Amino acid sequence: MVVALYGQRLLVEYYTYIQQMVDKLENCGSKILVYSVLYRELGGNIRFHNTPEIFDYNTELAGVDLIFSIGGDGTLLGTIGLIRDSGIPVLGVNTGTLGFLSSISKSDVIRCIDDIIAGRFSLDARTLIRIEMADNPFGEICYGLNEVMINKRAPMSMVTIQTWVNGDFLNAYWGDGLIVSTPTGSTGYSMSCGGPIILPDSGSFVITPIATHNLTVRPVVIPDTGIIRIRVEGRDPGYFVGIDSRSFEIHQVTDIIIRKERFSLNLVKMENQNFFKTIRTKLKWGIDVRN
Repeated sequence: MVVALYGQRLLVEYYTYIQQMVDKLENCGSKILVYSVLYRELGGNIRFHNTPEIFDYNTELAGVDLIFSIGGDGTLLGTIGLIRDSGIPVLGVNTGTLGFLSSISKSDVIRCIDDIIAGRFSLDARTLIRIEMADNPFGEICYGLNEVMINKRAPMSMVTIQTWVNGDFLNAYWGDGLIVSTPTGSTGYSMSCGGPIILPDSGSFVITPIATHNLTVRPVVIPDTGIIRIRVEGRDPGYFVGIDSRSFEIHQVTDIIIRKERFSLNLVKMENQNFFKTIRTKLKWGIDVRN
């Protein structure tokens, strides 16, 4: 098995778990690749029996069977630009805080490696969302896992976001911005703005306004086969457009097209995992915090 380790900054307290992971993978005969930033971060504190191959965003990961994303959900989002349309599965090892996507705890990694080798896992295909616009600042990686966001630039003014779905006018949103979320992203920024939680396989997008001026406006769920067109207007000619953790400032009135990407992201799902268990655990549903 060929395994790639991806991550950014890690606390020293996690080095023990990384060493255990490396030892387990090497003892199982796996070939290990390490992301260049993570390799520098580890700084020689991790012992490899075989010198690992170093990769970066310009490396073609041909032949890689699995990527371990070590960090939080933001780290896992960074794997999208590495994987692109290759279909390489990703296992998220959580060293962050909430961890909806990086749902495997660091203490469970060894057991999960045994399960993966034994084939006791499945792949959870997650919908990606794509943005198209003139002079697209996102370049080739113009897609994301969580959401597309439109945010105002000036703190004391609103933006008007004209929105169409499949050519039919939906609404002119007055407020701080708008989120178009995938089911995966429904537990992120969209949820914090009052959007619903959507099951990963629901085949839907959620259009969620941010601090809308009209209190009767509510999030709208549409099929992910729909094509959304957006045009931003306002007193301030500038606004921000973002995909997941990447954003750019735009200074022109232009049509923004949002649609489902033609390929998906494959997340590794262990046998004891399910979506309802994850949200109950992460959101602490049913727990009386008064005790």
